[in-house]
Amino acid sequence: MNRTILIVDDEEDILDLLDYTLSREGYDTITCVDTVNIRDILDQEDITLILMDRNLPGIEGSLFIEKIRSEGYNQPVIYVSAKDLSDDIVEGFERGGDDYITKPFNVNELKARVAALIRRTTKTQDVLKHKDITYSASNKTFSISGKDIKLTHLEHDLLLEFMKNIDVLMSRDRLLDSVWGDGENKQLKTVNVAIKRLKEHIDPSGEKNYIQAVRGEGYIFC
Repeated sequence: MNRTILIVDDEEDILDLLDYTLSREGYDTITCVDTVNIRDILDQEDITLILMDRNLPGIEGSLFIEKIRSEGYNQPVIYVSAKDLSDDIVEGFERGGDDYITKPFNVNELKARVAALIRRTTKTQDVLKHKDITYSASNKTFSISGKDIKLTHLEHDLLLEFMKNIDVLMSRDRLLDSVWGDGENKQLKTVNVAIKRLKEHIDPSGEKNYIQAVRGEGYIFC
């Protein structure tokens, strides 16, 4: 399975070093010198891990991570930063970091930290859980309160997309792109019909209200 690492650093020499080092390890890499396009990249690419500098133009890196965490983006983050005081490191973890590497860094240690975090988070993501709904990635099944539920392929993909974006407002256009992809019959009403059928499977009584419609905007899974 390919792993894609997003590298964000405004120092070109460090960006090139990280890009070269991780590409040699077999990772796919995407590089950025600022945070301008990061949300678009996270929406469009399957990013396994983010390497984030803190001294960036426009916004401090850990503040940016803290902000996108609040918007529902949950990719693992390693800060690679010259801010090396203990208070700086604690602050980085408090703002959504999963690991912290100070500059200058040892390349072999960085490679080991990246591999370890990917192993840890990949295992964790094998099972997704929200309230009484559980998803097992190993056998691609959903259960509610321990009881398996049968879904069509489309309903499976739709519910999984919601499970990956809890409390995030999902527009119909975004759902069409992420669930239906390049398939035919990409109409906004298609989303409404599919969600209605999905609700009949996961919440037939309507009491749990997992999927809430936001008039004129889309849906929130909460």
